[in-house]
Amino acid sequence: MTDRRLPNAPLRAVRESEFQMSRQEFAALIVATGQEIGEAVGCTSRLVAAWEDGEVTLPRPVYRRILTSLTGRPPHALGFRTATLPSRGQAPKDRRTVLAGGAAVTLSLLPVRAVTGKVPGRIGAADVRAVDRAVITLYAHDHDHGSAALRQDAARALNTAYQWFHDGEYTDRTGKRLRAATGYLSIAAGWLSYDSGRVSDARSLYGEALAAARIADDPGLEGHAFGCLSLLAKASGRPREAIAAAQGAQRAVRTYGSPRMLSLFAMREAGGWALLGDRAAADQSIVRAHHLYAQGPREGADPAWLEFFTPGELAGLEALARADLDQHDRAAAGAEQAVLLHGEAFARNRALYEADVAIQHAVRERPEPEAAAEAAGRVLAYLPEVRSDRLLQQLHNVESALQRHTAVPAVSDWLEKYRATTGVS
Repeated sequence: MTDRRLPNAPLRAVRESEFQMSRQEFAALIVATGQEIGEAVGCTSRLVAAWEDGEVTLPRPVYRRILTSLTGRPPHALGFRTATLPSRGQAPKDRRTVLAGGAAVTLSLLPVRAVTGKVPGRIGAADVRAVDRAVITLYAHDHDHGSAALRQDAARALNTAYQWFHDGEYTDRTGKRLRAATGYLSIAAGWLSYDSGRVSDARSLYGEALAAARIADDPGLEGHAFGCLSLLAKASGRPREAIAAAQGAQRAVRTYGSPRMLSLFAMREAGGWALLGDRAAADQSIVRAHHLYAQGPREGADPAWLEFFTPGELAGLEALARADLDQHDRAAAGAEQAVLLHGEAFARNRALYEADVAIQHAVRERPEPEAAAEAAGRVLAYLPEVRSDRLLQQLHNVESALQRHTAVPAVSDWLEKYRATTGVS
């Protein structure tokens, strides 16, 4: 009889390349991580071997939660066959469990050293790793479900990290690492604030991250903070500030060794030029972004947070720039490509680009209201699982774009469904 087991290469690569651990060491880390988030397990090297060799195609839920906390990746990204998850009828309950698990992982910072007003004591490498894991987990859940359920959790985790930094005892080396880790957590909290429509909070948090980067002498963190400030400036209608921040990001990471990071910041610059109406400068930045992206990933140089910058996101960011340049046909095609390339990942971003498809079809020189209504219908399907104020605002923009086509039955039907779904009168 043929052995149909398929080795789990992604999980093995994570263990060997990212963590550089033996199976025994990785099993011990899983046990320790479980203890940090309140999960008692007895993982062994034999169990890790069963996962990697394909004997076990999907771990028990407790191990899935621990592995997500440890690596920042959902089970399918670790090579597990998630098709064996519970049936469709159980999905809503499972989604709530996943979201609750994400919040618990983020808040796992709190039980480690209870916030009692006393000095938290000696801070070590394990505490810094806890902050790093909180950042990764926040992004993992945000990509699929949006920011609404996570923003307060991120704020509490950040307050705890600050307390460790200000009141704890640590070596100079640990202090530098903790400051940088807190900076990255500040950026994550800022991103969740931005996605929740709290622009002033986001700006303050990004500013804190930038200060932490300068003090810790961390060019990657500095570039990340500048890139986020560029995004925020563009969203606030300040193109020159967006351009300057994106250029600052590129200067910070020019020698960092990550073409993909430079590509993202070049595309941020393109967005600023497009909003300013400078087509030549925007095109130049877009071409540079594509050229850099084509150089491929760089192991050891590409940070974990850059995982979202996939070919789909590259296409989507260019589409947004094309829309600001009033190149609506190209913008619609680019947004459609972004949705297609994202596949089943990054639900919130897919929803946003799907909404952009609807808008561009509605406002292009030769409008296609039926196509716009069809795309708009797909956006509504993401609610309420994806909870993002940006998505709700984008749906409002879709409604405004479709108002000129109310005589088209498909558009009229969508408007009625939109109002019923969102409660907008």
